[in-house]
Amino acid sequence: MDSDLQPDRSSAVALRIREELARRRLSRQWLADEARISVSTLEKALSGRRPFTLASVVRMEEALGLDLRGGGAARGPENGASSGFAPEEMGAYARPAVRWLEGEYLTLRPSFGTKGALYAYRTRIAWDEAKGHLVFSETDRLDTDFEQQGFVSFPHLSGHIYLVTSTAGQYRIALLNRPSGGGALNGVLTTLVAGPGAQLIPAATPIVLVPTNGRAEPEFGLIRPGSRCFDEYRGCVDRITEREYALFPI
Repeated sequence: MDSDLQPDRSSAVALRIREELARRRLSRQWLADEARISVSTLEKALSGRRPFTLASVVRMEEALGLDLRGGGAARGPENGASSGFAPEEMGAYARPAVRWLEGEYLTLRPSFGTKGALYAYRTRIAWDEAKGHLVFSETDRLDTDFEQQGFVSFPHLSGHIYLVTSTAGQYRIALLNRPSGGGALNGVLTTLVAGPGAQLIPAATPIVLVPTNGRAEPEFGLIRPGSRCFDEYRGCVDRITEREYALFPI
């Protein structure tokens, strides 16, 4: 039979677990599944109605990547690269909590250089095991030299998704809402575009990422009026302002 922790030790473990679940936006059901215990058993232990067993604490340490017993070295992985949790500065999200975000997206925004046209390319979001957080990368852009890649921040305070490129102190950010109908991520892109001569000027524009799952091969590149996909793509972009997914006050 598994040995029970002393009541004071069990209470301390319960407090630490409650704090970690709240900080990382994890559910008790998730922890119960990862630690291979019933959620009712977990609930009773967290509320003090029964003590934790040593075996269940060890499994929860492995799931959370924490030393819950205060014995020094962590019983599981200690950093995002091995524990499945992103760094604190990116929102400390757990991989299971953001797995739905992984995949390939058709990315649409107005063209900066051709009036009335849209620009379409592919964005892939995936978990980087070595770095311990979500990353994104762009492909199928006409201007391949400017294809972006970077990290994904998902802080619980705002609940928004940030695709961030950071290069030598320069930032390019896509700030996206949680998915709307069809799983699309709608928001604002802030970046630099070519101005007069060699000058770069700040720019902001609507941007939408549409999951490519289950759809025909998208059309990429510069999409002008009259193109096969223009009306569909235009409708995706226009919904951002029509439904106030983002505001562009004049």
